[in-house]
Amino acid sequence: MATDIILWGERILSSDNSSIVPSQGMKSTYITKLFGWGMLSLMAVYVINNFLTFGAGLPGANKVFSESASAVSWLQALAYLVVIIAIIFWLKQRDDKTLREDSLTISNFNTILIRCAFWVVLIVGVVDMTISFMRVEGFLSGVVGEDLSSQLGKSQFRGLYVHMPLMLLGIVLGFFTRTLGFTWLTILIVGAELLIVITRFIFSYEQAFMADLVRFWYGALFLFASAYTLLEEGHVRVDVFYAGFKSKTKGMVNALGTIFLGLTLCWTILIIGMGRKASVINSPIFNFEVTQSGFGMYVKYMMAGFLGVFAISMMIQFVAYLMDAVADYREDPNKITPAAPGAH
Repeated sequence: MATDIILWGERILSSDNSSIVPSQGMKSTYITKLFGWGMLSLMAVYVINNFLTFGAGLPGANKVFSESASAVSWLQALAYLVVIIAIIFWLKQRDDKTLREDSLTISNFNTILIRCAFWVVLIVGVVDMTISFMRVEGFLSGVVGEDLSSQLGKSQFRGLYVHMPLMLLGIVLGFFTRTLGFTWLTILIVGAELLIVITRFIFSYEQAFMADLVRFWYGALFLFASAYTLLEEGHVRVDVFYAGFKSKTKGMVNALGTIFLGLTLCWTILIIGMGRKASVINSPIFNFEVTQSGFGMYVKYMMAGFLGVFAISMMIQFVAYLMDAVADYREDPNKITPAAPGAH
């Protein structure tokens, strides 16, 4: 019997020949794949259009319904149709792939995405805290000069010229490392909180940036780890009836729950959070919003972005979950067993 292999958070099918078995019901396979990959493609176009519209000043796809419609707004709107057509032809070229194989591909991509996010918050958190510490203690200007010290006190400057390069570095590290880093992030959060306790009660020293760092890392841990928890069946499930269902019935319940609850939730977050420039995700990001705590960290805008990353990563994982659920309902071979037993 073929089994899956867990390799530092990423899953691969075994090389057993039994894993390369055509799925039963090619029609349902294609429909499920088209729906899943279509959801991901539309989500990608929506997010890209969001930044082009509210960040780069393009008119936006919704302008096609107004009198001020332009060629650019039509191109932004047609992008949704183009990606669906591209997905249709792309799936025709890879119709030999099973639902479980596609699910693994999507999950592994999500692993890389979350790993990149982990490195970003780790590096940005350490560097921004260091800058804030040097500012509050008054020796930043002695290290970088008066002009640069003054610029680092502006959120737009620090976001563009400090955070953005560090984000790129975190993304690069995410592609070359093989661990999700949630365990390490948890330890760092405990260490940061312990540092607050020690400095407050022993040295009577506490600054705003210290609590900001804990909130920054804890928010990342809670929101970024959600998709991985779904992958490992670790979310709490109120299973009064579910536990007694057969595998086929569980597959049907999981598929329906994914479509009507999971994907709906993710789209709700993205539409409400990114629907307008003043929305709860867009506004802090495009304004590089900071807290009002004086010399705290300048990462509040990134924490608003955490909600977007949560919705995106969860939607990606829900699509993978949907494909596995349909495969379970059809009783396809090579069922993937979580690395750890799920929480119920």
